[in-house]
Amino acid sequence: MQQIPVYAFTGFLDAGKTKFIQETLEDPRFNAGERTLVLIFEEGEEEYDLSTYPQKNVYLEVLDQETVTEEQLLALQKKYRAERVVAELNGMQLVADLYNRFPQSWAIAQEVMFADSTTFMAYNSNMRNLVMDKLVGAQMVVFNRLTPGQDTMPFHKLARAANRRIDILYDYTDGTTQFDDVVDPLPFDINAPVIQIKDEDFALWYRDITEEPEKYTGKTVTFKAQVAMLRRQKEGMFAPGRFVMTCCVEDIQFCGIPCRYQDAKTLESRGWVQVTATISAEKHPLYKGDLGPVLTATEVVRNVPPADPDVATF
Repeated sequence: MQQIPVYAFTGFLDAGKTKFIQETLEDPRFNAGERTLVLIFEEGEEEYDLSTYPQKNVYLEVLDQETVTEEQLLALQKKYRAERVVAELNGMQLVADLYNRFPQSWAIAQEVMFADSTTFMAYNSNMRNLVMDKLVGAQMVVFNRLTPGQDTMPFHKLARAANRRIDILYDYTDGTTQFDDVVDPLPFDINAPVIQIKDEDFALWYRDITEEPEKYTGKTVTFKAQVAMLRRQKEGMFAPGRFVMTCCVEDIQFCGIPCRYQDAKTLESRGWVQVTATISAEKHPLYKGDLGPVLTATEVVRNVPPADPDVATF
């Protein structure tokens, strides 16, 4: 089955998505004749002008992001014999909801978020779940309409709190651009003989180890967690973890890591433990075929006081 690359552009209304896509499709380095299906899930003031494109194999379709189906998308792919897809997403809808309806042959090649710096913080205050939804999956965020000399640290902190690996580009009103080169040190020492994870740092550590498990291979860690039992592996395995809140109460979820421990079945579900374990990067059902961190416990101390705070946050 031919894989169709998808270039997704997210952000809120009038954040600059249409203008960027228009300019990209005018560039012969990107538009060299590939049959391109442009899916428009949000219509703003800017409009597409196909007459300026160096190649004419570009086809526009306006769709409802909330109701579009996999069958509709496949039909459009076949109709235009599309070799790739460019998608302008609706900022008021969750990205993952749409991706779950993409055909299996569609793969996200790149996801870029555009953010109007004059309104972004207001969106974050009032619709933080939508802001975090877009930042978490993006490879890059472009903060535009910045005035020269403006303090960019609030944007940096917000973006990196959602996604430590995201690239950040600042686009200024005088026409200049600048990549963010601030390096955020981790609040724990991954080169220590035993990596000590404080209660308040669990969410950040969990994100870092699940994003780059191979970086932790062979290391030893100790952290406080609650016991969760694995449905498929009841013997010799459990999943120590914490409830984590990304942006709001509605998105709290349990984040655990599979851990080998011969006495796992004797542990009390939801009980608090202090786990010391070595780390390896392996494939596990929890990671759906991808590499992820797997622990091998060297010590599990039971009945420890609950973590403070009880729910971890980024």
